[in-house]
Amino acid sequence: MTEAKLREQICLLAKSLFDRGLTGGSTGNISARTPDNGLLVSPTGTSFGRLDPARLSHFDAGGRLIGGDPPTKEMPLHAAFYDTRGTAGAVVHLHSVHSVALSMMPDVDADNFLPALTPYSIMKLGKVRLLPFFLPGDPAMGEAVRGLAGKRAAVMLANHGPVVAGKDVEAACNAIEELEYTARLTLLMRGMGAHGLTETQVRDVVTTFDVEWDD
Repeated sequence: MTEAKLREQICLLAKSLFDRGLTGGSTGNISARTPDNGLLVSPTGTSFGRLDPARLSHFDAGGRLIGGDPPTKEMPLHAAFYDTRGTAGAVVHLHSVHSVALSMMPDVDADNFLPALTPYSIMKLGKVRLLPFFLPGDPAMGEAVRGLAGKRAAVMLANHGPVVAGKDVEAACNAIEELEYTARLTLLMRGMGAHGLTETQVRDVVTTFDVEWDD
């Protein structure tokens, strides 16, 4: 994909997320690898509903800003995924309501944030690590991701929002939507004695679809 088409795709997918209420106002940020191993990043203070392809922050392969507006303050978070996951072609961070709500619940498993209710969150995300609360823009968020040594494609920032890395921007957006959908389903089923997947069924999904699943 050419850089021009990638710029258009980033803005199109971001607007789709915004239009469906998955992040609001000027929240959320998105980045993707360019064909020459640089990065295109949503600028600071911008809305997913109104991104301009020509004004995306543009970094070269050496990490220097070479064009566009100043980038999101969450750049350390994005950089941590690119530096630790060789397969990462895009990173998306949202302030999606249901996943944030679930992160506040007292009985959530920090090592495996999403319960195994359907196979799809497992297939698209693997295990999601719940990280503690950090101030927005705190470089410590990036250090927390680096501490996972590339073993997780997705994390949930407590009281803040999910962050997902994917092979490309479409895959990352699809995966983060699955995270929010599963969080919503979890809250809907809370206290109702719902039957999730068994350990055997989870293992079958992991094996059949070659999912990264560290025990």
